[in-house]
Amino acid sequence: MRARLLPLLIVLMAGILMTLGLPLAAGMAAVRQQRVVVDRIDDTARFAALAQFVGYRTPEPPEGGDSGDRQLSLQHELARYEKLYGIRAGVFSREGKPLTVAPAGWVLPRRGESWAAFQDALAGRRSRDPGQIWPWRHDRLTVASPVIRDSDVVAVVVTDSPTGRLRSLILRDWLLIAAGETAAMLVAVAAAFRLTGWVLKPVRTLDVAAHDIATGRMKSRVVADSGPPELRRLARSFNEMADNVEDVLEQQRAFVADASHQLRNPLSALLLRIDLLALDLPEGHTEVGSVRAEGKRLARVLDDLLDLALAEHASGDGRLTDIAEIVTDRVGAWSPVADRGKIALTYRGPSAATGWADPVALSSALDAVVDNALKFTPENARVEVTVAVSGDRVDITVADGGPGLTEEELARIGDRFWRSSRHQNVSGSGLGLSISRALLAAGGATLSYEPNRPTGLRATIAVPRHGG
Repeated sequence: MRARLLPLLIVLMAGILMTLGLPLAAGMAAVRQQRVVVDRIDDTARFAALAQFVGYRTPEPPEGGDSGDRQLSLQHELARYEKLYGIRAGVFSREGKPLTVAPAGWVLPRRGESWAAFQDALAGRRSRDPGQIWPWRHDRLTVASPVIRDSDVVAVVVTDSPTGRLRSLILRDWLLIAAGETAAMLVAVAAAFRLTGWVLKPVRTLDVAAHDIATGRMKSRVVADSGPPELRRLARSFNEMADNVEDVLEQQRAFVADASHQLRNPLSALLLRIDLLALDLPEGHTEVGSVRAEGKRLARVLDDLLDLALAEHASGDGRLTDIAEIVTDRVGAWSPVADRGKIALTYRGPSAATGWADPVALSSALDAVVDNALKFTPENARVEVTVAVSGDRVDITVADGGPGLTEEELARIGDRFWRSSRHQNVSGSGLGLSISRALLAAGGATLSYEPNRPTGLRATIAVPRHGG
């Protein structure tokens, strides 16, 4: 969820910063250019005022002083201005011919912004604002001002400025804006991480607690002390639900254990009475044998129910245990049973492999798995028990040569009282593997099943190598 929420927040904040930053950058560029344009207008107007006192071949030179001296003075001013600032400046006739220019030989182009500014000044208007200069555009900045004498435009002063410094200043301003927005973006990303962490922490805690409860750790609860109020309220509701579920399961286990224990004594008395009644019946009475068999089967079911209730209630006594030793011991104990059924029961694996398990619970679970494998393996077949260390666990695999199970049956194996319809004639209560799974879960181990090739079933007990 965090991977989906963070990009959304980051894109939103980036969009806000771009929306604010782009107009700011354009505005700062316009302000920089306007300052330069105002300076050029002032300079051009000053040169135009000087040019008013220069005759430039007019029939009546202006009054007051020698026109030639004034033209030389103007030429000197323009040359000094061009040398100092690198800005071309000049006075042009109404036809666009250079009269006094610096540098020498500068000719006004007959197209572009320079000519448009000249035409505006010739018409007695102020130069139009030049187009915006951007850092990637190498245009020049042209400003023109008319030279007016006796209300007539007799010449035009034009300044043509390079824009390198202006573009550098604009770029510097933009870099400052970019640095500020980058810093703001980093702060926003850090705030988004903190915000999403604060919002999602209760969700992650709920997920962990729900997974723990789903895997049998019913004591898991959520600490409702962080996150938004709605999630804290959800955490408290989850804890209440977990408490109720745990109470219901505890009552169910207590009922199964009490019922199994209470029914065991009447059933034993009933079987004893059946044996007494059988003494008064003639020899070979078949119904008595059937009643005895059903009574013993019911007694096994009650015993298994009691074992299952105790296994689900047990907390497990995990310790470092030699798994290989337990497996070889149980294989040796079941070998006589396998020999009677003409089944080859073998062990393959290391002589020692330590894991974290309750030795009694592991032995009981392994007994149930091996018993199940021997029941369904035909004569002259084999059951192979292997131990292998795989990363942080020790795997005990029991592979039989029986008929195996279908995909649908594999999904149900281990359910209480479930037995395949193909194996109803095999003795058992359908609780052995459920008891095994409960015993293993108390110690952190798992029991899984898969097909054995070419035929049969593989049951794998995965025991953790370390506690915790």
